[in-house]
Amino acid sequence: MAFRGAPENRIPVDRNAAAGIDAYLEYKRIVGDDDNGVTFTPEEYEKYKREVLPMRLKNRVYVSWVNTTGMDCVLIGPETKCFCQHRFKQHQTDFKDLPKDRPILLPCKEYGCPCATFTYVPKNGSQSIRCGCKHLTEDHRFTRPFNCSKSGCKCTGFKSSYTCNCGEPTHAHYTLVENREEREARGHPVGQDVPYQAMGGITGFSSLADGYLRLDPSGRGRPDESFFNQPISSQDHPFLRQYAHSDLRRNSKGELVPTEEAISSQRKPGETELDYYERRYKERAKQERTSKPKPIQSNPYDNNAKLQTGTRINKK
Repeated sequence: MAFRGAPENRIPVDRNAAAGIDAYLEYKRIVGDDDNGVTFTPEEYEKYKREVLPMRLKNRVYVSWVNTTGMDCVLIGPETKCFCQHRFKQHQTDFKDLPKDRPILLPCKEYGCPCATFTYVPKNGSQSIRCGCKHLTEDHRFTRPFNCSKSGCKCTGFKSSYTCNCGEPTHAHYTLVENREEREARGHPVGQDVPYQAMGGITGFSSLADGYLRLDPSGRGRPDESFFNQPISSQDHPFLRQYAHSDLRRNSKGELVPTEEAISSQRKPGETELDYYERRYKERAKQERTSKPKPIQSNPYDNNAKLQTGTRINKK
């Protein structure tokens, strides 16, 4: 490793030493803290892999921070911090048999920590967010409903007004723990089988990005052509609406004709600029009132829940 302008921090290594460093990093990704700070002997390491790796590949749990529409806003990785301030890799993630009950609990393994299951809490940059009682995350108890521990505070549970980048508040999200079949049923990626500990929802390089940065909320990659060819409506982003005048569709005779939105986006003869914007505002307001509202899913384990992904416009 070398730092520009700081030769004293440069540590030269030969090929054999570099291979040893890579082997140790591989060891730490697989074993984590299961060796209690004492490195396994080669025999113990092989025994550990024989016992743990098949179980880890078969019973992996996928953990994500999900909003009410089913978007994975944050995919939990080994270094992601819990409400109890311990990292995800310090929680139980390996199971001989996955529990039948839902939700799946991932208790903290650190001595003396009362955390019953991993609960993600976002940060504002590098700073902890504040509850409605004005106290930080660390000032609350680590068990639900996360009451404030400050003397004299009447806070009945942690509830922050901090807004996620998806546009929804923190309290409209939940930490979702699911197995492979449940995640595939939601249409979300499961990635390749890896032997590493506490991978959570990480399935690839794109998993490091927030959910709103992925074009497709499910994170599966590029949507199909039907997604891009949806007609532009008044509910779309202004960057899309500026091209509505050139949006065409085929009628029953197979002829290309302007869409309803393309016609409506044009100024009518004798219409002033103020009248035009007033008419467009009323059209958008009417469409919002008549459109089918999004289903709000407060309980991620509701059997009747239907979480949809990969949609740009709400349609009836």
